[in-house]
Amino acid sequence: MAKKTLEDLQVNGKTVLVRVDFNVPMENGAITDDNRIRQAIPTLKHLLEQNAKVVCFSHLGRIKTEDDKAKNSLKVVAEKLSEHLNQPVTFIPQTRGVTLENAIKALKPKEILMFENTRFEDLDGKKESKNDPELGKYWASLGDVFVNDAFGTAHRSHASNVGIAANIEVSVAGKLLQKEIDFIGGAIDHPKRPFVAILGGAKVSDKIGVIRNLLNTADRILIGGGMSYTFLKAQGYEIGTSLVENDKLDLAKELLEEAQGKIVLPADYKLTKEFSNDAPYRVAKYDSFTADEMGLDVGPETVDMYKDLLKTAKTVVWNGPVGVFEFSQYAEGTKAICEILANLNDTITIIGGGDSASAAINFGYEESFSHISTGGGASLEYLEGKELPGLSCLSER
Repeated sequence: MAKKTLEDLQVNGKTVLVRVDFNVPMENGAITDDNRIRQAIPTLKHLLEQNAKVVCFSHLGRIKTEDDKAKNSLKVVAEKLSEHLNQPVTFIPQTRGVTLENAIKALKPKEILMFENTRFEDLDGKKESKNDPELGKYWASLGDVFVNDAFGTAHRSHASNVGIAANIEVSVAGKLLQKEIDFIGGAIDHPKRPFVAILGGAKVSDKIGVIRNLLNTADRILIGGGMSYTFLKAQGYEIGTSLVENDKLDLAKELLEEAQGKIVLPADYKLTKEFSNDAPYRVAKYDSFTADEMGLDVGPETVDMYKDLLKTAKTVVWNGPVGVFEFSQYAEGTKAICEILANLNDTITIIGGGDSASAAINFGYEESFSHISTGGGASLEYLEGKELPGLSCLSER
């Protein structure tokens, strides 16, 4: 990586600003999945062990009203972080002001503080999300150096990443950000071959750029999930009431022509007449839909095909489930991919965040992959080959 990392920093006695991604799922005021907090621990522990005074901050949820603020305070996140670090985390319920400034000045080496949700600033003209110059300059004034470890927002130009980097002497990548770039960037730029990509999810439109970029680098692209029905209809097949983007049929046909055989679509599906976990279903070939049926998962023949195509792969990138995995009856295809990838030998396996990451974690395969990305949108844009503002703003090595 051409950007500076933690290894390039001397932080002894310095106040280090760390942008983390603690945008964790919440339900009734409780964290339901603390994976993003756990992923930040290596960076924070490294800084604390190196005698730094650590100030970390993040966004959480979308803030449009005062009620949103009440539901999205980082206080509960600070408490969970304290558990993982096994030390106190001072929480300041402000994003700016004398109380915050004094608390940071009072920090001693090896102590850590978290301040309030950066998006609280968005109630006043979207200052965080629109990278307000004054806000970025203010936050930068609170520390000596900046560490960006929030891959989940690296595709956005915000005051809490790009704004701070523009106003501070040194900005570096944290361990998580470095890991994300090494794995995903490595897969795109220098993959071990054969390189197989698996793309699922609902819409072709969400992944046009990814497909085009992967056509240049991948040896095979396995397409499943809701987006596969658009490709089937583009070839003239009946897809019944399945999810489809009718305005993307010409594009799907064009991508299939460009692919020259690289794109592989499912051989069979689980078909049903109701969008429900309990409705009866049948397994049928891709060309056997009736007008009143919808596909909600791939079938066993497709799973066998995936297994055959993946058994020799040396690099696999997966983004998007291949069925409605929230329904147990239609989770088998997505679960099968987890199992296939978990049992590959000497293969780099990467999940590009989002629903496929949630599925892998929920199905108990979290430790079975080389890397599970913490950033869905950022992963997609990186797979597209786009420049990420939160990375490009960091200091050059």
